[in-house]
Amino acid sequence: MRNFILLGAPGSGKGTQSDHLVKAFGFTHISTGDIIRDNILQKTPLGILCQQYSEQGKLVPDDIMIQMVKNHLQTVTGDLIWDGFPRTIVQAEKLDQLLHKLNSKVDHTLYFEIDETKLVARITGRLTCPTCGQTYHKTAVPPKVAGVCDDDQTPLVQRKDDSEEKIKIRLAAYHADTAPLIEYYLHQQVLTVIDADMEGPAVWDQIMEVLK
Repeated sequence: MRNFILLGAPGSGKGTQSDHLVKAFGFTHISTGDIIRDNILQKTPLGILCQQYSEQGKLVPDDIMIQMVKNHLQTVTGDLIWDGFPRTIVQAEKLDQLLHKLNSKVDHTLYFEIDETKLVARITGRLTCPTCGQTYHKTAVPPKVAGVCDDDQTPLVQRKDDSEEKIKIRLAAYHADTAPLIEYYLHQQVLTVIDADMEGPAVWDQIMEVLK
């Protein structure tokens, strides 16, 4: 079991590339957001705790998050892509400890480096189909008919958290909590910088160089 962490600011392209890796190599995508939702839906003891924290507007504590991740790892096989986790140094240290107990480790961390001006333009131009989830961009990848999904002709929408004001809040949180992980994994000698300013195949080609 190899572990690949995708690290970068919101909108840097991590989700898109993780989808490509899943389709191309059959990697298993680990999303802590999905894990939390599944636990809440199934009303597990940990899910009930998560629901309580959510209702209070609080983040799920690291110990609970790690325990849910540990339980989830018992249900998956193959190489793993970690997208959106860890978010902090504490979470990274706990993940290292968990993987060590499973005779595994973080093999590669791909850091998606991007100019923030371009990032804001990329996110504020993003459009999503509420029916099928397909994403577009107003200028970079527009639908064939403006404002309408190519696949099912549903009117496209912009997510509320894709406004410029919300993006700046998310970026501030990223710089405070997640950016220090760059130094953490650089120190462990498992970090590769991906130039995410580039578009399409150019980003994929960089990832393939790492995975050779």
